[in-house]
Amino acid sequence: MRIYSCLILLFAVISCENECPCDIPYNKDSNSLIESTIQHKITNLLDSNNNEVIVVSHRGDWRNAPENSIQAIQNCIEMGVDMVEIDIRETKDGQLVLMHDKTIDRTTTGKGLVREWTLDSLRTLHLKDGLGVVTKHKIPTLKEALEVSKNKILVNLDKSYKIFDKCYQIILETNTENQVIIKGGKDYITVKKEFGKYLDKVHFMPILGLPNNSAKNFVDNYMDSENVPIAFEFTVKSDTINFLKNFKNIRDKGASIWVNALWPHHNANHDDEEAVKNIKIYDWFIDNHIDIIQTDRPQLLLDYLRKRGLHK
Repeated sequence: MRIYSCLILLFAVISCENECPCDIPYNKDSNSLIESTIQHKITNLLDSNNNEVIVVSHRGDWRNAPENSIQAIQNCIEMGVDMVEIDIRETKDGQLVLMHDKTIDRTTTGKGLVREWTLDSLRTLHLKDGLGVVTKHKIPTLKEALEVSKNKILVNLDKSYKIFDKCYQIILETNTENQVIIKGGKDYITVKKEFGKYLDKVHFMPILGLPNNSAKNFVDNYMDSENVPIAFEFTVKSDTINFLKNFKNIRDKGASIWVNALWPHHNANHDDEEAVKNIKIYDWFIDNHIDIIQTDRPQLLLDYLRKRGLHK
């Protein structure tokens, strides 16, 4: 009986060792393990010269759950994604919910503008999946999304610039300031005027489409300011754009480079769907010193990066 018990104990120890993530020291306290994980993601975000590429999942894991749903966020956490991108809209009664479109027609069982519905009314609806099939999932609030994400995954709030006062209050309530990125397509002087009181409290990322004759001035004004952004998001229409040569220099000066793999016009035709056919398509991002990639195929991108030693 003693030999049998010892064998069981030995098997349990071996199983535990095999199940513990190799990149994080094992700790019996699961909260410590979670905190180590999120701290690793935050450390990477703050270091523009890190060798680990940050993976952002567009609207969550929308291929396996409704976009902008709690389940879509949870799937990303379990997958090991670094950041989830979600879209914020304001309801008729001033509540903030997750919704990409101005209307609820495409993604829910209702119809009309988000701003024409109260939160309670929206709660009666169900979300549809990517194929338009009705699911059991409901429209989440921003607070619910941040509570699920807290200490687990970074969050990019899209479509939030104009309502950031309200967003920021919820960020404070959930104590997620160090996990959230806000972005906007305006120059530094304008952002400083409209958004200045938040620039030292949150991670901000300017957006710029390339080619753009003012690209150098746009970037330099941010980089020479007291509020160097966490990253720049660039849309790259063509491989022939000379400004691509500046990406490494920008990273050397302290800001990361974010480019989307979503659609061909974002990445000079090096998009997710091309990567499905030829995984080496993603080489273009690495070769151009891009260290934050937003994707519609997070598992595919994670597998690619891990094989190259660019993600844990």
